[in-house]
Amino acid sequence: MILTSALQAIGLFIATNIDDVIVLSLFFARGAGKRGTTTRILAGQYVGFAGILAAAVLVSLGAGAFLPEDAIPYFGLIPLLLGLWAGWQAWRADGDDDEGKVGGKAVAVWTVAAVTFANGGDNIGVYVPVFLSVGTAATVAYCVVFLLLVGALVMLAKFVATRPGIDEILERWEHVLFPLVLIGLGLVILYTGGAFGL
Repeated sequence: MILTSALQAIGLFIATNIDDVIVLSLFFARGAGKRGTTTRILAGQYVGFAGILAAAVLVSLGAGAFLPEDAIPYFGLIPLLLGLWAGWQAWRADGDDDEGKVGGKAVAVWTVAAVTFANGGDNIGVYVPVFLSVGTAATVAYCVVFLLLVGALVMLAKFVATRPGIDEILERWEHVLFPLVLIGLGLVILYTGGAFGL
């Protein structure tokens, strides 16, 4: 039973979080060369994912009044606004003479956490019915497996972001890709969730 729950949790985690590899890879490109980047990204991913799990567990326990399902699509505003801010900063810095100077921007734990949580609206929608159907012990097992896999997900993103060729592309175009991916992610979350009557 425990092995079955663990295997199901692994499959569910992969299905709902594989898209995070792209976003996390861009965070690694953004913080390339800065000390502590991996630690801050890992901490941010854990904080954001813990928020996702807490929301899913609370909703499955009947605390849905605190997080109405209609509110979840509006999480898309978080990456949208962060992407617009990053785009504004990149545009302002475009006039600076930084030719050849790529990457090396600080990555904040709260930024990674906010993007992770915002991108997890669909996770909450998937996890709640699963948690409701499997019972308390299996829900705990799912949460433990998910939290173990968060570290593996971050290491996979780091691996992808540091591959020869990929690292050069990411570092060279990070200032364009990072805001575009966040803005696109925010718009997709808003649109697919039907926010603002979309």
